[in-house]
This record gives sequence, structure tokens and C-alpha cells, in this order.
Amino acid sequence: MQRNVLKIGFGAAVAALPGAAFAASDAVLLPRNLSPWNMFVNADIVVQAVMVGLAFASLMTWTIWLAKTVEIRRKTATAKRRLGLLETDTVLADVEKNCRGGDDAVAQIVQSAAREASLSGGIADDGFKERIALRLERVEAAMSRQIARGTGVLATIGATAPFVGLFGTVWGIMNAFIGISEAHTTNLAVVAPGIAEALLATALGLVAAIPAVVIYNHLTRTISAHRALLGDASAMVMLLISREGDRGTFQLARAAE
Repeated sequence: MQRNVLKIGFGAAVAALPGAAFAASDAVLLPRNLSPWNMFVNADIVVQAVMVGLAFASLMTWTIWLAKTVEIRRKTATAKRRLGLLETDTVLADVEKNCRGGDDAVAQIVQSAAREASLSGGIADDGFKERIALRLERVEAAMSRQIARGTGVLATIGATAPFVGLFGTVWGIMNAFIGISEAHTTNLAVVAPGIAEALLATALGLVAAIPAVVIYNHLTRTISAHRALLGDASAMVMLLISREGDRGTFQLARAAE
């Protein structure tokens, strides 16, 4: 009887050995913790490259937002100040003197109109107004392109970052399944770290894409408002020229310069 009990106990111990071995193997394969940094360190080199690229894209997004916000606010304040001058009872020559040397959009509009006036000999006929309108249209387009510079990067990041993160996830999960086949086990403790590392790439893709889309839409609205100010400046210059032509003082104003 005692011999049978010993055999049963020995058999149970032998049967328990493989499970214990697998448990020990799983404990060895598991990382110390599943924090984002530890998952990044233990990820595949391709997944790590994807994460670094997404982190760089996110940093670029916030840098562009800060730079463009400061630039647009400064240029909008200058444009409003120039518009206040154009709305007063003044002449093109005085406005051109005030804007001389300025590199802002409204100053460029005024200087372009004054240059055409100088080339036209100060004669405010219909052809002159058409030439002024063409010049102002070109200046508006150039200034609009200048202030919108850099926003295309935000659109690219917002559109591609989720797919880049998805690529990192697919690559990481593929490696996780390869690891499962090599370990000959389907224990969740072995599978979970690799899948978690892969999903971190998708999370970083969303972290990079969502702010980029929001910031791009915000900057698009503010740039549209700034373009409206440039349109108002062009209209004010045309009104100023038309008013001087009707009064017959345009040539005198140019001569006084």
C-alpha cells in the first residue's frame, strides 16, 4: 500500500514537472514590467524605428504650431494697423511713405500699387486700375503662400501617422506569432508582451495624428482670416486710387512724393 502511494506521488510530481518548466520559461520570457519605455526597449528594431519616427513627427507638429501661431498673430496685428491707416482720409503717396521698408503683406501691397503708379506716370485711367488689380492679386497670392508655408507638413502627418503606426503594429504582431511558434506555447503570458509592444506603435501613431489634424484645421481657419485681411487691404488700396482719380488729386499726390 505504501509503495502504491509513493508511485502515485512520484507520477503526480513527474506530471507536474512540464507545467512547472513552462511556467518558469514564461517567467523568464516576460519583461520586468510593461511600461511604455520598457515596451519600447524590448520591441523589434523595426517597431522601434517606427516609434522614433512618430515621436519626431509629433515634436514637429507642436513646433510648427508654436512657430505659425506666433507668426500669424504678429502679421495679423501689423495688417490691422496698416488697414487702420488705409481707412483714414489719406493719399497713396502718404501711405507708401509709411509702408516704405516694410516686409509685411499690406506694405507689399501698397508698395506694389505705388510702383505701378510710378511706372504709369500717375495717370489713373481704366487700364491703370486693371494693372493695379493684377499686381495686387499677385502680391496677395505670394503672401498667402508664404504664411501657409509649413502647414502642408501637418496635413501629411495627420494623414500618414496612423498608417505608419499600423505598419509597426502589424510587424510587431507578426514577430509575436513567430515567437509563439518557436516557443511551442500559446500561453498568454508569453504572447502578451509582444502584442502590447506592437499596439504601442498604433497608439503613438494616433498621438501624432490627432493633434496634427486639429492644429492643421485651426491654422487653416486663422490663415483664411489673415487672407481676408489681405483682401480688405487690396480693396482699400483700389478704393483709395479710385477716390484720388475721381478727385483729380492722384497726379498731385504722386508729384508731391
